[in-house]
Parts: sequence; C-alpha cells; structure tokens
Amino acid sequence: MLSLTCKTAIKAVIFLSRKSEDGEKANIKEISDRINASEHTVGKILQLLARKRIINSLKGPSGGFYLTEEQQEQPIINIVEAIEGDGVFRECGLGLSKCSASHPCPIHEEYKIARELMEKIFRERKVRALCHSVTNGLAYLIG
Repeated sequence: MLSLTCKTAIKAVIFLSRKSEDGEKANIKEISDRINASEHTVGKILQLLARKRIINSLKGPSGGFYLTEEQQEQPIINIVEAIEGDGVFRECGLGLSKCSASHPCPIHEEYKIARELMEKIFRERKVRALCHSVTNGLAYLIG
C-alpha cells in the first residue's frame, strides 16, 4: 500500500524523533546509515518533509534535521500524505481507476477493510510513540 519512499520517510522521521529527544540534530549521512537507505533518497525525502513542515532543518556547522516537541506529537498520517498525497487510502487495491462498490475489483471488499484499518493506525499513532517503541527495543528501523 505504501511506496518504499514513504516507508523510508517514516523511518527517517522516527530516527529524527529519537535524536531530537536528546536535543540533537542529524545529517543526511547519519540518517541514511541508521535506516539503511541511500543518501540521495533520504536527502530528497528530508527536503520535502522540511518544506511541508513535518520536520525542521538548520543550515551551518551546528545544523541538521530535527523535530520540535509539537512535531513529535503529530500523527504518522502527516508523513504518509506528504509523500503519497491524500488519496492513498482511497485507491483501488488492483489499481483500477473506476473501482467502487457499484463497480468493484475482485478484492474490493477485503481491500477496503485493510485500507480503512491502515488509515486508522496512521491517524492514531504519533511519531513519539513509534520512537519510544524503537528506543525501548520493542521495535526496529532496520531488519
């Protein structure tokens, strides 16, 4: 359902949340190393997220990317919508342009349930909560 770019963005923001809790900033190389993604991809993602005010950036020798307290309390849906757009949870599971209850694809009903559950999770889960599960060793950013 989510693109690799979106998954990378979520992991990057979770990593930044951890650094920000310690009052630190992170650069593109550090982030890409810690989430196992290319620097080029991470750089483009971070620029987009900064433009959309999901994260912050600061230039200069003590610069880097970071999150404010308020940004750490934002729901994950903000990241998903910044990367995928706001229609990601309305798309057909098979990519049909005219999929609906009156013109369903073969997996319409099942996919609708899964799509609604995913949207609920991303609306309810906050960046800080996901960060804490990683910090406490209950979840991981790389496999």
